[in-house]
Amino acid sequence: MKNEIQSFRAAFKGLFDLWTQERHGRFHLLATVCALAGGLVCGLQTFEWIAVLLCIALVNGLEALNSALEQTLDLLHPDTHPAVGRAKDLAAGAVLVAAIVSAAVGTLVFGPYVTEAMGY
Repeated sequence: MKNEIQSFRAAFKGLFDLWTQERHGRFHLLATVCALAGGLVCGLQTFEWIAVLLCIALVNGLEALNSALEQTLDLLHPDTHPAVGRAKDLAAGAVLVAAIVSAAVGTLVFGPYVTEAMGY
C-alpha cells in the first residue's frame, strides 16, 4: 500500500509541476479552469460533461507526456540533433491535434449556450 501512495504522490507532483513550471501547462490549466467553470455556469448535460472532461484529460495528459519527452531528450542529447527535433515536433503535434479537436468540441458544446445567452 505504501508503494501505491508514493505512486499517487509522484503523479500529483508531476501534475503540479506541469501546471506551475511549464508555460503550456499553465495555459492548459487556465483552459481547464475556464471549461469547468463554463460547464458549471451553463449546467451541462451528462454527455456534454463527458465530452469536456475527456478533452481536458486528453490535452493535459498529452501535454504532460510532451513535457516529459522534451526534458528527457534535452538531458540525453543537449546539442541540436535532427532526430531529437523531429521527436519533439511529433509530440508537440500530438498536443496540437488534441487542442484543436478540444476547441471544436468546446464550440459544439458551449456554442448553443452562448448563442442562447446572447439572444440568438
